[in-house]
Amino acid sequence: MSKTLVAYFSCTGTTGRLAEDLASAVGADLHRIEPAEPYTAADLDWHDERSRSSVEMGNPSSRPAIAGTGPDLTDYTVVFLGSPIWWGVPPTIVNTFLESVDLSGKTVVPFVTSGSSPVGGTDARLRASCPDADLRPAIRFAANTSAQQLRRWSEQFLG
Repeated sequence: MSKTLVAYFSCTGTTGRLAEDLASAVGADLHRIEPAEPYTAADLDWHDERSRSSVEMGNPSSRPAIAGTGPDLTDYTVVFLGSPIWWGVPPTIVNTFLESVDLSGKTVVPFVTSGSSPVGGTDARLRASCPDADLRPAIRFAANTSAQQLRRWSEQFLG
């Protein structure tokens, strides 16, 4: 029996809330991508070019360590992948996650959160980290997106 997973990275809770709502709405399992070293408010200060997030995002090959191991995806067919948008793309820790799990033959559906930034270069940035997956185009959701809206959107991927 095929299963669905919602994997997500969230620092401020916005993406996390939407990921939880999506998982609940479609009966999916939930996996939080957690950094080995949690981000502090100073780390997330995008105005400071020396902050951790600025340094990581300034280097596309940066792969921040994640806590633990990724989930076993053997029984999953669809993986919804949630993250915020940082500098026009998902944080590089999302690439760390993608490169740590076997996504061969899986459908990966990215969703991103942002107050105003568009999807940007999300698809191109993620594609390099999951070349054997069926990567669908990313979509951006606002923080106030309802569980009902998420369910309606997700139905197209769940057959």
